[in-house]
Amino acid sequence: MTTKRADEAVDAFRKGLSCSQAIFSVFGKDLGFDPETAVKIASAFGAGVAKTGEICGAASGALMVIGLSQRPEDIQDPSSREKVYAKVRRFLDEFTARNASVNCTELVGYDLSDPKQFAEAREKKVFATRCSKLVRDAGEILEGLLP
Repeated sequence: MTTKRADEAVDAFRKGLSCSQAIFSVFGKDLGFDPETAVKIASAFGAGVAKTGEICGAASGALMVIGLSQRPEDIQDPSSREKVYAKVRRFLDEFTARNASVNCTELVGYDLSDPKQFAEAREKKVFATRCSKLVRDAGEILEGLLP
């Protein structure tokens, strides 16, 4: 199931944004963020959070969007927080079902915290191929979770 916003996020990724920036800038527009601000906010989360290979940046961008989708009046309400946690778990479950992990190193097959492996992944165009799919998956899943 391809969605318009998932397509937009993949396009933004292919034009040079990181995976987290692509997801957050596209979906952030609906939450009142201008693209430049959204790109700045998401800038630390690419390559598994600043090249650490931890949680996938596309997933991180999606989780930020889920959190921001709360109504302002519900922020202090514990039941609202539980609803956010439930959406996050649904996102993570679906992302994992599609990709077997949410860990960037496992998803791309390279330890991105190692400069040599990061360079090899870039040289072999792993980000262009593998991460485009991850951005699309994150966008499609997110589209199904948001109102």
